[in-house]
Amino acid sequence: MAGPGHPPMKPLDFVAVGPTEMAARARQFLAEIRRRRSVRHFSPRPVPRQVLEDCIAAAASAPSGANKQPWTFVLVTDPEVKQRIRVAAEKEEQSFYRDRAPERWLTDLKPFGTDWRKPFLETAPALIVVFAQKHGETAAEQHYYVNESVGIAVGFLLAALHHAGLATLTHTPSPMSFLRYVLDRPASERAFMLIPVGLPADGCQVPDINKKSPADFLVHRRAKSQGA
Repeated sequence: MAGPGHPPMKPLDFVAVGPTEMAARARQFLAEIRRRRSVRHFSPRPVPRQVLEDCIAAAASAPSGANKQPWTFVLVTDPEVKQRIRVAAEKEEQSFYRDRAPERWLTDLKPFGTDWRKPFLETAPALIVVFAQKHGETAAEQHYYVNESVGIAVGFLLAALHHAGLATLTHTPSPMSFLRYVLDRPASERAFMLIPVGLPADGCQVPDINKKSPADFLVHRRAKSQGA
């Protein structure tokens, strides 16, 4: 029973599985998510709107600080709006690559063949622009752990879109403030990520890169033996 000032409680909807199925699920998800790659060459073929909306709903189920759910997802499929976003993004990106990007950054990006040109912003049939809400409808409605919460939601979104059979790209033009104006979002929202979504173009290629092995990122912290 909930105490004074606490929300009502309900039983957890949790389906327990045995160790064998648990291991199989973990291995299956690992194999599936490892196939996900960032795609910059999209087919213009449309994708079902309901699929996109279901994936966004999955993202919105993510945990958040004090359950404030400090995110807004703007789904863009209108060609005119996509074109406006591309023009504004390329203007910012051209300035960034030419004047502001550190030389080391440009060197690290060189193997990926990226530059200020972003045709995928028009070619991809859909763009999902994720905004972080600094606060609620009024400044008095405080939000907590906004970056962490929205970051988790974006992770859910990428996994859901990949699971649905769609390709994505995480794009963060620098700066991204133009998105708030193009999409008519309030000053309390800040553009967090721009995600082109669709099917890969025929013959799409991606950089031949490797991910770190668990030995490079996984640390098992064991208790020290007595007397050590």
